[in-house]
Amino acid sequence: MKKALLIMIGLLVASSSTLATTIYRTVDAQGNVIFTDSPDGGGEPVELAPLTVVPSRGLPGSAEPPRVEGVAPRVSESPGQPFMPYDVFRIVSPAHGAELAASYAGNVQVELAIEPELRPDHRARLLVDGRVSQTAMHTTAFMLTDLDRGQYVIQAELLDDDGVIRHRTQPVTLHVQRSPAG
Repeated sequence: MKKALLIMIGLLVASSSTLATTIYRTVDAQGNVIFTDSPDGGGEPVELAPLTVVPSRGLPGSAEPPRVEGVAPRVSESPGQPFMPYDVFRIVSPAHGAELAASYAGNVQVELAIEPELRPDHRARLLVDGRVSQTAMHTTAFMLTDLDRGQYVIQAELLDDDGVIRHRTQPVTLHVQRSPAG
């Protein structure tokens, strides 16, 4: 993690200044790679490829990133690192890989862990296979009903008071073993 951060800083320094034409790479006593524009540390010069910048083609004022089925879109914070003021935002039930027996008739309760407690101006909503299944509500529990036999990927999204998606849980896969209707 530290190495990646140092590399990114080195790349940013290289791309942000036209005066710094040479970047040097050194390795410290702990094996950490350090990039600098100063040759004083005895580093070796590094040739950096030019950066390609592609502007976003999102719609102006669009608060929600585009979705690709089966792939969790990137949001302002990565899974496992909820935006402040939350330390935890995840699905606790059902467990990842859970098998829902036929006796449940395709009904399952989805429970979220949100710590500290969900703020009054924030909402959570549920996605099933990348599509909104439950509208945003001030709750930590959702009910999925009458799911057909098969596999489903569920996620929850945390929306702020402006309706902007601030975080997504890790995807949870659920297998419904419902017997065909007859």
